[in-house]
Amino acid sequence: MRILAVDTSTNVASVAILEDDIIIGEYTCNKGKTHSQKLMPMIQCLLEKVNLSAADMDVFAASIGPGSFTGLRIGVTTIKAMAFAAEKPVISVYTLDALAYNVQMSKALLCPIIDARNSQVFTAIYRFVDGKLKRLTDYLGIHINELVEIIRPMEGEVIFLGDASGLHKDYFTAELGERISIAPPNFAQASASSVALLARDLHLEGKAESCFDMVPFYLRKSQAEREREINEKRITQND
Repeated sequence: MRILAVDTSTNVASVAILEDDIIIGEYTCNKGKTHSQKLMPMIQCLLEKVNLSAADMDVFAASIGPGSFTGLRIGVTTIKAMAFAAEKPVISVYTLDALAYNVQMSKALLCPIIDARNSQVFTAIYRFVDGKLKRLTDYLGIHINELVEIIRPMEGEVIFLGDASGLHKDYFTAELGERISIAPPNFAQASASSVALLARDLHLEGKAESCFDMVPFYLRKSQAEREREINEKRITQND
């Protein structure tokens, strides 16, 4: 089975191809250009390097969020279009699940955090139990103060990863002390290979779907939507 997976949920653009449980190629870029400019060239380059085409894929997968609103739309739309053209199914992978999967088999609590600005983060808390990734909380969009209070009564070391892990390192250290550590860069950032591996597991569980059913997962409304609602409320109040 071959799976082509993408992750565009953060500033990182990542593409990977899984073939019979082996990652045969991965292309990741965390600098320059927008996802709309670099994602398709990355996909095309990777397919050429492994001597395959989109038609050779059995499944297409994307990280669906939470994360960057624009980035998610680009990744999801690209995968939907490729799956539609190839007449193949898709698999939706939650971004936070894929980030936690980067640190496989760790005994620590895993806390992926994606920057949502103003000391807000998208997050969830995980632990590997009997070799399986288990999510211990809901998917959350909260202030880092609230996150610390959720973690505080939990037992054990906590590994933070994701694009906000370094940003709030000092705060977490001050509040949680020696319990915390920050994943190194090769584990901390989004990786399409983790999306592909989780997609493989979901496929085995029968969770493939039509490309028409794949949608981005947002924990909150975009800034544009929030501003529009505020303006509409002001107009209503002035009438």
